[in-house]
Amino acid sequence: MKKIMTGNEAIARGAYEAGCKVAAAYPGTPSTEILENIANYKEIYSQWSVNEKVALEVAGGASIAGARALCAMKHVGLNVAADPLFTLAYTGVNGGLVVVTADDPGLHSSQNEQDNRYYAIHAKAAMIEPSDSQECLDFAKYAFTLSEEYDIPVLLRVTTRICHSKSLVNMGSRQDVGVKEYKKYAAKYCMIPAFAKRRHPVVEQKLKKLREYSNKIPLNRIEWGDKKVGIITSGISYQHAREVMGDNASYLKIGLSFPLPEKLIREFASGVEKLYVIEESEPYMETFVKSLGIKCIGKDVFPICGELNPEILEKVLRPETSRNTYTLDMEIPSRPPVLCAGCPHRGMFYTLKKYKDVIVTGDIGCYSLSIMPPLDVTHTLICMGAGISAGIGFEKALTLAHNGKKVFGCMGDSTFFHSGITSLIDAVYNKSEMAVIILDNRITAMTGHQQNPGTGKTLSGDISPVIDIEQIVRAVGVKGENIRVVDPYDLTETQEAVEKAYEAVEPFVIIAKRPCALIKEVQKMRATLKCTINQNKCTSCKMCLKIGCPAIAFKDDVMVIDQASCNGCTLCMQVCRFDAIERLGE
Repeated sequence: MKKIMTGNEAIARGAYEAGCKVAAAYPGTPSTEILENIANYKEIYSQWSVNEKVALEVAGGASIAGARALCAMKHVGLNVAADPLFTLAYTGVNGGLVVVTADDPGLHSSQNEQDNRYYAIHAKAAMIEPSDSQECLDFAKYAFTLSEEYDIPVLLRVTTRICHSKSLVNMGSRQDVGVKEYKKYAAKYCMIPAFAKRRHPVVEQKLKKLREYSNKIPLNRIEWGDKKVGIITSGISYQHAREVMGDNASYLKIGLSFPLPEKLIREFASGVEKLYVIEESEPYMETFVKSLGIKCIGKDVFPICGELNPEILEKVLRPETSRNTYTLDMEIPSRPPVLCAGCPHRGMFYTLKKYKDVIVTGDIGCYSLSIMPPLDVTHTLICMGAGISAGIGFEKALTLAHNGKKVFGCMGDSTFFHSGITSLIDAVYNKSEMAVIILDNRITAMTGHQQNPGTGKTLSGDISPVIDIEQIVRAVGVKGENIRVVDPYDLTETQEAVEKAYEAVEPFVIIAKRPCALIKEVQKMRATLKCTINQNKCTSCKMCLKIGCPAIAFKDDVMVIDQASCNGCTLCMQVCRFDAIERLGE
């Protein structure tokens, strides 16, 4: 059976066909759709975990118990999951264990451009890299076999283009591998220092065998063409190189990228006149090739920043050719990202904007758009959980400098469950005077509306207990009088809460509770609620533009509200000094 699939869909299908039993993940672009698609296969138990570390520990536990298991995450998620990854390389597996890391060259949706191929070396785990959707399926299946054969976790490293590009895939049937027998073996699975010391040489021996096997594994292959130019490449870079050079070059396509195949590389290099190493991000393979004493051309001509594409490669490999490109005679206006019309975060940031002596430490989520004008209130954005943690440090430093500015740390509900709880405990324990704002929009919004512990549903749609954020805040030690739950659509209520937080000299938490405006049920409920401008009252003072709502515009010398975008949140009504904005549909 054939089907056009994205890489993420194909990885999910590969896990299904391989007999995977357990899958866990935390959503993060470009990896999110892997678990969303795995959830469609009822033979696989699948779950959203509160963070990537927990997801890998769930998958690792299932693997040790004998089930084939997979966990998936974006590249920065592997930083969070690094702790169990490094130790699972020592314990090894029982059922196959596959860890998908989705890198993001070009920074389409990420805060850095790290190259996770180096994690394989550092953690001593095997790593494979597919180049299209068919290989995503095939390599996912192969990864489970490789994991069990060599008793090692396998990193399946993909990139944004592989995850989201579509191609034709041949699908097969599911392999019923069952669950292997588990036998207690403390010396293998309990990594106290004495046992870990024994396991390290075992890991090195496994890698030695795998390194030898890398020279004959079918995932690594030589494709002989014109031998004047040889190209060592992997992943999406293979597709770009093939498009540019075709049969006018020879290729060493690397599928198993750790350990790299030394003998195969030497054989290939000796058979070509000029050798290029083409790879996105860091010179991972290039460094290895040069360490073998082989001359090659790599990052001295190909960029280290951003994605590669055929145009970039063509300028280096075939400068005499030129592609047919199309240009526009007009300059396209920039379209900076903004919070959606009706976004519940807007009221909170509009209120914070009024304070000129406030520092806002931000976090990863839709609310990162508070960096953009006209709201423009956020000072830092580092990683999940740092909205509070960085705020603690910021507040302590300002105190030492006798600077009276107030620190507000912001994060969303899913981020709070991910890594904000421990940060809040730290704030309470260390007597921080910062204020914390938890923007509870009842969903994991930025990655596409995934469930989380506060939504009352699991990945598969089953009803589950709703974890109450306010109760958690109380439980970690924030005093009841220092907790406010507000509707951020109500600017008066929000202003009063922010004022109390601003004046507080101990940890203060505001929970801004209002569901995301794009949740389908919310859209249906608010479909007839609209705001409109009474032109007889409007003075075009443009005060309503300061909330940064994309539904409001100054057009043809008058203020207008786009009825298709508006959902009647009324923030614009509340800021209008002339009562010129009215609400329809009530």
